[in-house]
Amino acid sequence: MIFEGKSLRLASGDDGIATLTLDLKDSSVNKFGALALGELSQAIEQLKTADDVRGLVICSAKDAFVVGADITEFMGWFQLNDEDLSQRLRDTHDIFSELSNLPFPTVAAINGLALGGGFELSLACDYRVMGQTAKIGLPETQLGIYPGWGGTVRLPRLIGADNACEWICSGAQKRSADAMKDGAVDAVVDTAQVLESAYHLISQAVAGKFDWQARRDALRAPMTFSPIEKMMVFESVRGVVGAKAGKHYPAPMEAIKAIEKGIFQPIDKAIETEIKGFVKLAKSPVARSLVGLFLNDQVVKKAAGSYSKESSKIAHSAVLGAGIMGGGIAYQSASKGTPIIMKDIRPEALDLGMNEASKLFGKQVERGKLTTDKAMTALGKITPVLTYGEFSNVDMVVEAVVENPKVKQSVLAETESQISDDAVLASNTSTISINLLASALKRPENFCGMHFFNPVHRMPLVEVIRGEKTSDATIAKTVAYAQALGKTPIVVNDCPGFLVNRVLFPYFAGFSALLRDGADYQNVDKVMEKFGWPMGPAYLLDVVGIDTAFHADQVMAEGFPDRMGHEGTNAIDCFYEAGRYGQKTSQGFYQYEVDRKGKPKKLPSEEAQKMIKEIHVDSAEFSDEDIIARMMIPLCIETARCLEENIVASAAEADMGLIYGIGFPPYLGGALHYMDEMGLAAFCELADRFQHLGKLYEPTQTMRDMAASQSRYHNH
Repeated sequence: MIFEGKSLRLASGDDGIATLTLDLKDSSVNKFGALALGELSQAIEQLKTADDVRGLVICSAKDAFVVGADITEFMGWFQLNDEDLSQRLRDTHDIFSELSNLPFPTVAAINGLALGGGFELSLACDYRVMGQTAKIGLPETQLGIYPGWGGTVRLPRLIGADNACEWICSGAQKRSADAMKDGAVDAVVDTAQVLESAYHLISQAVAGKFDWQARRDALRAPMTFSPIEKMMVFESVRGVVGAKAGKHYPAPMEAIKAIEKGIFQPIDKAIETEIKGFVKLAKSPVARSLVGLFLNDQVVKKAAGSYSKESSKIAHSAVLGAGIMGGGIAYQSASKGTPIIMKDIRPEALDLGMNEASKLFGKQVERGKLTTDKAMTALGKITPVLTYGEFSNVDMVVEAVVENPKVKQSVLAETESQISDDAVLASNTSTISINLLASALKRPENFCGMHFFNPVHRMPLVEVIRGEKTSDATIAKTVAYAQALGKTPIVVNDCPGFLVNRVLFPYFAGFSALLRDGADYQNVDKVMEKFGWPMGPAYLLDVVGIDTAFHADQVMAEGFPDRMGHEGTNAIDCFYEAGRYGQKTSQGFYQYEVDRKGKPKKLPSEEAQKMIKEIHVDSAEFSDEDIIARMMIPLCIETARCLEENIVASAAEADMGLIYGIGFPPYLGGALHYMDEMGLAAFCELADRFQHLGKLYEPTQTMRDMAASQSRYHNH
């Protein structure tokens, strides 16, 4: 053994081939923090002076190769001043450069995930052998930064500037076939054979069958492009990436700049170019927001894991109602391997539900994600029924019938009598009180809310709602089921609208008040979409359904009359009375036509504009800043209230609920992070400018106290 530490060990064989094994103690994965980087540096120093070493294989003792930098540690780097951060990056570059300058060939044996710094480590090697099931990539742009340990320098030299731009700007994880096609790896083998193949490759390089030194020299030198080639590559890439990334996410475009400059420089200068651009991005509010989201996501997953570890697996489930939500839940359960019964009282509804599931499986086959046989097997896990005959064996039932308290209570009570005493009963309600629904049950401790978002197969969030009598075991089972469906569950306490809809409806109230005061809803949509929302409030209401919004609005007004009730008729009331329910009726704030792909296409509606003018006579101009403030302030204050009232357990869960549930702009990091970035004092001052609009615009006393003490919701 040449060297042994807490994150790796270095040993030399009789044949002169050294093996550096990455194996971070007390961790299920390898990641780069100060410990691992320091020990890597020490190991490489030993190799530089080891006379008997003729080649090096770097491998992992874990299922993954290296998943990247330890982001919790890495956040500390971002707090450094520019000079210190640059030096910290330079120190890591020096380690990787020393590896790439060793006086013998090197091979990375990539057996599993090699992401970020893990992939950059492999790029510093001369050769890469990859397992068939492994994935590699540089996901840093998803955190508002770009690769900072040589990714923008070495990858373009290896696979070409155009491919490197696509890899880095997308942040995607690449499968072995794509990695081989683009030239990022030298061999793809069965994952169990990765280490053996790496030894075979290094022995051939040592024997002189491969000119590793010539390859190394070529990858250090500047690349050569004619002016036309350069223009074709980078103008094309800039157009595609710029359109996808948008103005709120600068990292992809900055990565292109670094690549474009670096490929014409010797490798040492290119590294300095990368460092300079990285520092600029690392200090941006977008990076703080996106890295914060990454950390918040870890908090949410850890919280969910603390619940689900107490639960056994849900072996068989059921859903009541074969509508859009019920069919979506059935598909999701079956696609993730949990058999599910889908019950409805109408045969035609069951046919629709099964057709919807079949269509979704068909799309998976078209995309190459499933074979036809696997899709048919998964579809077979859905059992459509008209009676409760098979319900005695299910562990979990999700009720997804019409959003009406009396109907739901009746169906839930009927179902409770048909299931075992320890089965969990959950309601997929978006606003109705869980305590109210539980009052109709004999075993309220086995009941909770399980709020899915539409469309179920795409939306990552599930709100698990605890009622006053809900047991911990029920929450644990429901969280475990949500995780088994591939969803991110957040446990919240009962109140009208729970977390997401309780926060969303003040946002809609801000929109209604803007219309009342004469704003043009199409302009409001444009402003909020430009601000970063995936769709403006009018368009969102059409997608959610005006009827759904109307009923939810009544629940919210009854629950919080001081700030969510309204006098007179607003646009939602008007459209509901006229049967303009949005996309589902092809008429709402906009009108809709089906395009060639069968998707609803949004078009302006003169009729909608006319109806709004009849109830709100005056029209007025508003600045973009005022529209944003009037929309965002109520949403942010209500999020703070939910945290203060313990509806949600942490700021991390509150912000992730909005990101996952309603498409809150990720670059802003969530409502609480948004206020942190603005500063609570500045936020309260802004809200006070609009206090004439009512209680929705009134910060809580806790918010004002936090503003006075310069406190924050998040520590990162």
